[in-house]
Amino acid sequence: MRRDNESTVSEFILLGLPIRAEDQGLYSALFLAMYLTTVLGNLLIILLIRLDSHLHTPMYFFLSHLAFTDISFSSVASPKMVINMLTHSQSISYAGCVSQVYFFSFFADLESFLLTSMAYDRYVAICHPLHYSQIMSENLCVLLIVVSWTLSTANSLVHTLLLVQLSYFRNNTIPHYFCDLSTLLKLSSSDTTINELVILVLGNMVITLPFICILVSYGHIGVTIMKIPSIKGICKALSTCGSHLCVVSLYYGAIIGLYFVPSSNNTSDKDAIVAMMYTMVIPMLNPFIYSLRNRDMKGALRNILSGRLWSQ
Repeated sequence: MRRDNESTVSEFILLGLPIRAEDQGLYSALFLAMYLTTVLGNLLIILLIRLDSHLHTPMYFFLSHLAFTDISFSSVASPKMVINMLTHSQSISYAGCVSQVYFFSFFADLESFLLTSMAYDRYVAICHPLHYSQIMSENLCVLLIVVSWTLSTANSLVHTLLLVQLSYFRNNTIPHYFCDLSTLLKLSSSDTTINELVILVLGNMVITLPFICILVSYGHIGVTIMKIPSIKGICKALSTCGSHLCVVSLYYGAIIGLYFVPSSNNTSDKDAIVAMMYTMVIPMLNPFIYSLRNRDMKGALRNILSGRLWSQ
């Protein structure tokens, strides 16, 4: 293959979202408000769980890690996108682009593993309530977090190391608002067969398999709930997993819409808009879902507003 028309790029051009130039200021203010809401909302969840001893349980332990992940996931691309819109700049350095690929993959994987751990926690709470404290021990919770971080790190590192081995055409334009791995592979002049194979294999391991585990957990939960004789007991069981089920539906719904629903045209625009769902919208909604539907979280919030938690 001839290499005359190839060059090592020092930066990429992010085309961003399909927004007219005259509307950039309005949308940048909207996205900045969404980002700040995400950060403050999830920080509040972490603070409440940290301060309220009643929330020192496995479910809220995982929730605090999910809140941290949502802050980090949203921070991978959102600040850069807002800055580019405000400064009317579309460039991102090569190092910055590679960093976005690594951290985007890392926090997407970590979110998937955390949602799976939370589903297992809900399964044990509903299907094995008498043995909940023995099964969901502190050691197991820490082990699940360590395994989640380790697998996410390994998967992201593999994708990133394979990416930096590739060469690129002089065309360094990315039709997205962040450095998407699949888009970067399309710009490469190298053979990307290995990269695509790794994405297929590891993608099934870190996204599909956790999703199947969540479905199996909720299958068992559903069977157990059907055996509960009283309506009150059914409502109580559903309330313990309602928030998590909402988050899972939003997160995996966006992924399914992005990767499994075909589109005839404007594929790049659809990818960018759907990516907004799980990088900005869902992390912003998670604090509202868990606080508005959760009696313990609302109680902790009332306590902190009245100053009770600070005196504990």
